[in-house]
Formats: sequence, C-alpha cells, structure tokens
Amino acid sequence: MAFDKNLEKTSTGMNRLLNAGHLGLFSASLIWGFAFVAQRQGMEYMQPLTFNGIRFLLGTLSLLPLLWLKKGIFKPLINVKSALIMGLFAGIPLFFAAFFQQLGLKYTTAGNAGFITSLYIVFVPLLSIRSKNRSTMQTWLGVILALGGLYFLSVFPGTSMQAGDLLVLTSALFWALHLIILSYLSPKYDFRLLAISQYLFTGVISLLAGLAFGEPLNPTDVSDAWIPILYAGVASVGIGYTLQIVGQRKVRADHAALILSLEAAFAAFGGWLILEETLSLVALFGCLLMLSGVIISQLRLNFPGSKA
Repeated sequence: MAFDKNLEKTSTGMNRLLNAGHLGLFSASLIWGFAFVAQRQGMEYMQPLTFNGIRFLLGTLSLLPLLWLKKGIFKPLINVKSALIMGLFAGIPLFFAAFFQQLGLKYTTAGNAGFITSLYIVFVPLLSIRSKNRSTMQTWLGVILALGGLYFLSVFPGTSMQAGDLLVLTSALFWALHLIILSYLSPKYDFRLLAISQYLFTGVISLLAGLAFGEPLNPTDVSDAWIPILYAGVASVGIGYTLQIVGQRKVRADHAALILSLEAAFAAFGGWLILEETLSLVALFGCLLMLSGVIISQLRLNFPGSKA
C-alpha cells in the first residue's frame, strides 16, 4: 500500500511537470536561450538601452492583436486600470534586469552571462524565504543540482571574471524580483494587459534613458540589426515573456525559476548551432544536471518515515 501511494504521488508529480504552465515556462526558456545569441549580435550594431527600447516596443506591438481576441477585456474599466498599474509595477524590475543584462553582455562572454543570469534560481528562494510558500528541501536540492549544472556548462573550463560579470549578476537579482512579482500578479489579472503594460513601460523608459545618456538612434544601425531585433522583440519579448506570465499563473516562483534556468542550456546549444561554438562533454553533463534539478524539484515523493 505504501509503495502504491508513493507511485501515485510520483505520477501526480509528473503530471504537474507536463501541465500547461510548465510547458509554457519550458518554451520560454527555449526561446530565451536562443535570444542570448540575438542579443549578443545586436550589440555589434547598437547600444544597450536603444536595443532594449526597440525590442520591447516591438514586443508590445506584436501582442496588440491579442486584445481583439478577448471580447469584453475592457469591462469593467476599473479592472483594466488595476491591471495596467500592476503591469507597470512589474515593468520596473523588468527594465533594470534587461538593462543590466544587456550592458553586461558588452563586457563579458555569452557563457558567463548565461551562467550568472541564471543565478536567479538561488535569489528567488532566498527572497521568498518569509513567504507562506517556503521552498522545500527538494526544491533546494533542485537548486543545488541546477546550479552545479550551470557551473559545468559555463564556468568549468576556467573562464576568468570580467568587467560585465557584476552587471549581469545585478540583473539576476532583478530577474528574481520580476519572477516573484509575477507569481503574485499573473493569477489575478489578464495576461495580455500585464504583458503589454510592462513591455510598453520598459520600451519607452529604455529609449528615453538612451537619449538622455547620448546613445545614438541611427536608422541604419537598426536596419543592419533587423534579424537580432526581430527575434529579441517578437520571439523573446512578445512570445517568451508572455509565456512566462501565463506559465506563472499555475507554477510557484521558485519552481518557475528552475525551469526558466534551462535557458542557459539552450543558449549553449544556440551558440553551437548558429555561432559554431563547441559543446563539450562537460557542458553536456551540466545540461543533464540542470534537467535533473528541475525534475527533482517538481516531484512529490513520500519516503518511508516522512510526513509528506
């Protein structure tokens, strides 16, 4: 009987892995992994704030047609106002996270950036330690495995600390804040309004800040970088970040962070596929550790003598 109950709980845990929320977050991590390639290429033509401003505004435009697919979305108006305000609230950490990450990519390698960005898997449980949804020992084990996997994926060969590493580390803290905020907001408000308002805020503030700091806005540079901008705007922002909002309606912040951290593995694969970077056996081992961490964090097992 005890074995049957354990098997039933294991099956239930696996079903949670395969629900729509987890699938959405996994898809977002896949899109974001390849976005590291696009963002790195974009820095060859444009400055960070200008690049982010254009990509987030493009992401905003790509979602506008969704508003017409939801009849009655603007009724009652008070709910729309609340959703837009909450979207702006989520847009604050999103702006800083995107800015520090993009700026850091100018001064560090893509491998280091992928590893350090995904350290939000550690920051989310730490920042949520006083939450009623405290992370379990299984979640922390998943964090340790995923963090170890990220190490073997990006740092193990002996890359040295670079100037942009601290900037990217700062972005990881803001990514964690953004994850936690969305875990509270996404179940309460329409995902379209949340997404559009935070993208619009990030895009406008980024462009204004870019102008204030003297970043050039050259149409020629924009046209030269149209492929990275198109992917980073429509795919990464319009699709990826929106899938994050939808996915976090059903998934806790700490679990969501572990799934999204797979973006580092996909970034390594994207670098191999597009930039012809090699993926060593050590890096493949890191990907396996990360996947193991995600699975372990999601399963709910009742071991003999436990109270679970």
